Amino acid sequence: MRIYVAKNGDTLKKISETYKIKLNKLLMYNPHISNPLMNLAGYKVYIPSPPSLAKVTSPIGECTLSPPSDLLSSWIPLTSLEQMTDTDYDVLIVGSGAGGGAVLRRLAEHWRNSGKKVGMIEAGNLLLPTHARNIPTMNDPRFTQYFHTVSKWTGKNLPDFPGARQLFALGGRTLFWGMSAPRMDRSEILTWPIPLKEMNYYYDIAEKVMRVTTAYMEGSSLQETLLKRLHENGFPEATDVPTPVDLQVTKYGEIHSDVFWSSISTLAYALNRMPFDLAINARAVELFVEQNKAVGVKVMSSNKKSYVLNAKTIVLSGSTFETPRLLLHSGIKGRAIGHYLTNHSFLLATAKVNRQEFPEILGTLSIFIPQTTKRLYQIQMGGPGGADQWYLWYPQYEEKPLLDELLIGISAFGKVESRFENYVTLDPQKRDQYGVPKLNVNFSYSQKDREIIEEMAETLHEASSAMKAALVARNGQQPICLMPPGSDYHEAGTCRMGNDPYTSVTNPYGQVHSIEGLYVADNSIFPSMGAANPTLTTVALSIRTADYIARKFLNT
Repeated sequence: MRIYVAKNGDTLKKISETYKIKLNKLLMYNPHISNPLMNLAGYKVYIPSPPSLAKVTSPIGECTLSPPSDLLSSWIPLTSLEQMTDTDYDVLIVGSGAGGGAVLRRLAEHWRNSGKKVGMIEAGNLLLPTHARNIPTMNDPRFTQYFHTVSKWTGKNLPDFPGARQLFALGGRTLFWGMSAPRMDRSEILTWPIPLKEMNYYYDIAEKVMRVTTAYMEGSSLQETLLKRLHENGFPEATDVPTPVDLQVTKYGEIHSDVFWSSISTLAYALNRMPFDLAINARAVELFVEQNKAVGVKVMSSNKKSYVLNAKTIVLSGSTFETPRLLLHSGIKGRAIGHYLTNHSFLLATAKVNRQEFPEILGTLSIFIPQTTKRLYQIQMGGPGGADQWYLWYPQYEEKPLLDELLIGISAFGKVESRFENYVTLDPQKRDQYGVPKLNVNFSYSQKDREIIEEMAETLHEASSAMKAALVARNGQQPICLMPPGSDYHEAGTCRMGNDPYTSVTNPYGQVHSIEGLYVADNSIFPSMGAANPTLTTVALSIRTADYIARKFLNT
């Protein structure tokens, strides 16, 4: 490159011809000269080195395109059941919900680059790659409509448990769960066969895994004002709902698309640390046990073809209904299998406040009044809401209207006694499409349960009065109504853990009594049910079970 000071009469076109440089190239190097025919007297003209003086470079070849040898047909790598029959798994996980996902994630931490073989089967199909609240086309009404469309209303066939729903899909009900993640009250844990200190240790881990935070409501005048009213009027323990939400922003190319947590997040974590096999539309129908040791699972595909998958260790994470169903159908013996079914008694109410009582920024409402030793229930409040829409969350594209009156949704969850008389059993007459007997449910509230329900209703009146929020009737319902059993979606206890095989199904680490290598990691393992939402506790217990499994492998 050199600089030439043009003489009178020089033009860019003339310089191009003199130095045998293409005119377009000169124009590129001299953007301050727009007209190639203008007189450039006194102008500085930048002249690139002629081709003969330029640095010799390698010739430019033609690029070829070739697709990757292994193509990916979905948003997560899948393995066929045919391929899985050729592998002897160290661990095979049945079910991909909160418990199954937590076990897989923790094993991936233990066994990174170890060569251990881990597989997971899911009875359902691919549905969503994340929690439904993270989908930009969802809002509150569409969320509800979609969940009721894709979930299976199990309760239609269970007159004693009419509100129950199940979701057979990768991620299970964590694709739609309500995102409240409190710890169970210490008074409840003290009755469990796990030291409180150890349970708190695993709660710490689970909260980090799920990114549990109380910052979701930060800066909300609605939240701060109503919390202050509750604190000053008899509810000093009212606090922010612990919410599993990723509040980090995208930085340096790291994408935080899973704002609200689901089991899909645990699968993604494991996928990037350890290879594992995953089959969908793979229904476990029978467990194989030889000499009191689990050795494999019979699985059926959606076209009813049978496969046998071999494994040293099997973890059942189906659900409170599906796990005992599989154990019973497989002939696993145990007096407590299917018994001690529990859930939460569930009161629903709506309160109303005037928008003018709250300064900007109005924000989000998510308040939590926890269980205590004297109050065997918890209360949750969410909002704000209008006639047809609630704004605890909403997509960025939705315009949030100005409302004169704000509705607050209130839920109260009461402890239900863990009783042998509440149980699930196989139906001798009805079978599903895979030949597995369907379930019958025997469930009722005890006198103690009903006393708690009455006390909850009284407290809802007191809490609404403390907040200066009047209870109102909506959709033809009473201001406070008792939801049908099962509609809390918090069922638990049918494979409870304990030290006594007469009253429990598993030991304190989730291993089925007297059967080596067979574990349970879902809500069904709870020995009793406090008032807290169960998902955080399920994740904590499942991580603990995974640690136990990893230790067992170290000693073999």
